[in-house]
Amino acid sequence: MRRVVEGAAVVTVDSRRTEYPVGHVVLDGNRIVAVGPGRAPDELREGAEVLDAAGCLVTPGLVNTHHHLYQWVTRGLAVDATLFEWLTTLYPVWAGIDEDAVHVAASGALAWLARTGCTTTTDHHYVFPSEGGDVFGAEIAAAQQVGLRFHPCRGSMDLGRSQGGLPPDDVVERLDDVLTGTDEAITRWHDPAPGSMVRVAVAPCSPFSVTGELMRAAAELARARGVRLHTHLAETLDEVDFCRERFGGTPLEYVEQLGWTGDDVWFAHAVHLDDKAVRRLGETRTGVAHCPSSNARLGAGTARARDLRDAGAPVGLGVDGAASNEAASLVEEVRHALLFARAAGGPQALTVRGALEMATIGGAQVLGRADEIGSLEPGKLADLVVWRLDTLAHHDIADPVAALVLGSAPPVELVLVDGEVVVRQGRVTTVDEHSLAVRAADVHRSLVRKAG
Repeated sequence: MRRVVEGAAVVTVDSRRTEYPVGHVVLDGNRIVAVGPGRAPDELREGAEVLDAAGCLVTPGLVNTHHHLYQWVTRGLAVDATLFEWLTTLYPVWAGIDEDAVHVAASGALAWLARTGCTTTTDHHYVFPSEGGDVFGAEIAAAQQVGLRFHPCRGSMDLGRSQGGLPPDDVVERLDDVLTGTDEAITRWHDPAPGSMVRVAVAPCSPFSVTGELMRAAAELARARGVRLHTHLAETLDEVDFCRERFGGTPLEYVEQLGWTGDDVWFAHAVHLDDKAVRRLGETRTGVAHCPSSNARLGAGTARARDLRDAGAPVGLGVDGAASNEAASLVEEVRHALLFARAAGGPQALTVRGALEMATIGGAQVLGRADEIGSLEPGKLADLVVWRLDTLAHHDIADPVAALVLGSAPPVELVLVDGEVVVRQGRVTTVDEHSLAVRAADVHRSLVRKAG
């Protein structure tokens, strides 16, 4: 099916950062075939579905580089806690999840991501209760139903409290089980083909919940199977202290000796990095998922996004788990990334277009898919968002990119993923939002009761 979107401002985020005050984007099936100024050529309009997008802004679909979808059903707990306090409060609740709970949580979280302009998302799932069933498959099924491009990360924890780690022993796995389960997940779900809707990454949870043996073995497994690596790193000062006391170095020094740098690796948060670490991430082209709202919610600080980008490290945005960012809105992360950078570094610390770039082509670079998504160019996948800017909140903002980034979150007129409609006029078309909300509330109450 051919679709034409025209009459809108178009921000391509291509290598030349081309923008059209009034332009068009033409899609044929799941690919972009034309982008340009003014009205689409007649030969491309013939037989196509044409959307008059006057008053709107068209951008590439936003890319979410870090999430914990299962946490959608555990929001609103430990709201004034530090990260370690928050984790110890929530681990007993998370221990009760099963594949039904994860499917409901993932469906709700993914639908809301779509409502906030996201077309590609990761997930970092590291809790695998022994009686929980196929929780990893449950979230992949949810992504297929909602219709988002999905990069699920098979997480793990094997360093329980009895061994000096943070998580309770009943939510960690044995090392051999982790490696077997991860290898099976790659075999079952990972699709390396061009245009893939599902790609799996290997993702031990964090230095304070995973042994060094697992970190090293996970890196070896990922590279043998040709998939990417992901973990949390340097999120809080507590973690920095933990690594210095236990491993004799900074978090980055510790994981690098285990094979955890390179252009196939990305870290979530990376808040507490010294200048040496920033340079090293740039030199190795190691990616970072910047999660400004979650880091602020937990009082962890804010990542040095500008410094990392200047050093050459790919930087994308992440909403993080919904239990540490109840809003879970990807477009909101664009605004917060800008505001927090400027609060710390002044008005030139991050531009409005730089913030949008992190949410689009930056995220695509982090996930190794910049050749397919993250910009509006002929030949790329048909993932885009049409934002309404003719509302009271936005209509008189002179610059449409400033309206998107600095203004309140605009209504979403259309979200296309792989050329398919996922959101139209602010409503998700693929799932029933109301029934999801009711089911999520039921699951939340059940998990809290189960935790006692």
